[in-house]
Amino acid sequence: MQLSTDMKDAIRNEAQRFAQDLHLSDDQKARLKTAMESAREKIEDFRQSHPDISKVDLLAKLKDARAPLRAMVTGFLTPDQLAKWDAEVTKAKSFLGIAS
Repeated sequence: MQLSTDMKDAIRNEAQRFAQDLHLSDDQKARLKTAMESAREKIEDFRQSHPDISKVDLLAKLKDARAPLRAMVTGFLTPDQLAKWDAEVTKAKSFLGIAS
């Protein structure tokens, strides 16, 4: 499942808007960047080792990757930031067409 340049730009812009809405400290920004990069690398490694994966199977793998990522962010986001995070994840799932 390859994303178009427009889709990548839309995701990047939305992530930047969301990061501003969270009002992250510098430490939180660094920790979130590390967590997101780690999650992205795991998905990319999976995609590389399974080049013929279907969109459905890749979306299932993304779903599996959400729980560890959320566990990481609960360690450094405030309760208010975490509520915003959860709301944005719900919006992102809808945007990407991912069920639960």
